[in-house]
Amino acid sequence: MAGIGKNFKLPFVAQQSLTVGLDIGSHAVKVCELVESGQGFKLVSLGSARLPADAVEDGELRDPDAVAQVIKNLIGNLQIKGKKVGISISGYSVILKKINLAVMTEKELEEHIQSEAEQYIPFDLDDVYLDYQDLKTNTEGEDRTDVMLVAAKKDVVDAYLQMLQSIGLKTVLVDVDAFALENSFETNFGLEGNVVLVDIGSSKMNINIISNGASLFARDVVMGSRQLTEQIQEAFELDFDQAEALKVGTASPEEKQAQLEQVFATTTTQWVMEIQKAIDFYNSNFPENPLSKIVMSGGGAKVKGLDKFFSKETSLPAEVFNPFSQTALDEDKIDPEYVKNIAPEMAIPMGLATRPTPL
Repeated sequence: MAGIGKNFKLPFVAQQSLTVGLDIGSHAVKVCELVESGQGFKLVSLGSARLPADAVEDGELRDPDAVAQVIKNLIGNLQIKGKKVGISISGYSVILKKINLAVMTEKELEEHIQSEAEQYIPFDLDDVYLDYQDLKTNTEGEDRTDVMLVAAKKDVVDAYLQMLQSIGLKTVLVDVDAFALENSFETNFGLEGNVVLVDIGSSKMNINIISNGASLFARDVVMGSRQLTEQIQEAFELDFDQAEALKVGTASPEEKQAQLEQVFATTTTQWVMEIQKAIDFYNSNFPENPLSKIVMSGGGAKVKGLDKFFSKETSLPAEVFNPFSQTALDEDKIDPEYVKNIAPEMAIPMGLATRPTPL
């Protein structure tokens, strides 16, 4: 979907070789800017700003003017000069489907994919942007391969493009959250290994199982860390920020400890059940390539003790992802402690920010 929006004519920005990564969630906007440095990347800007309630819901813009103002202020405060941005989308308007097809040439696949998509996409094809990637899963002698089919509703995507254009930004990349997350992980750890990537956002959880550089299972689940915050608010009659502090362990629960653990168990058990479904699917289809670990990201990954809980319930090691572990840092501009704290939330914008801008 990288070509979506390439026909918007905005002022050319010289010497911007990488896309500015912009993650527009339901709770906050996150931005990441990298530059190429030696054999890797250097982080020069990152930040997050909270959105008004319900400005974005299930991946769809509900208050584009409010979102535009938050993005404009955030980019202005960070003094980011580049105008070429990459975004990723998720929610009901995005369909990811892995299909198995006969091996074809690129040209043959391009001609065939439209008719194939009609079987799997529950929208009129005239109403969606369609993209695909041959995962090249066939081994020598096999005549079939897996293809990842991606469709996104045009009205939802176009609303983002128009909103960003209104504040002088040129969208040069439209990706899907699962693939931006995968790109972030592979930038740090390469293409080898079989892992479960779990990004827990405010209102959705993305699960992506990758094996040696190929996505074998990807889906969004409509549950997230806001659900846990709201339950803590209700249980203890707290405001949002107080409940957030309890959730991530920056405030002491004191006498609330036992009740807080019960709230955690109720909500996070639902998360584990969805992750376990994905693991079971993978294990039944690829028993010869066992999974090695769960890699957690998103604001929900900062919930105290969640990595240990996931590990206990799934019997897989679980760790919190730092997408900047292999990235140099401009310490004159960015506080390393701030990066350490916000890093788990920045996996998706970091994955976008590594992408070259089109010529």
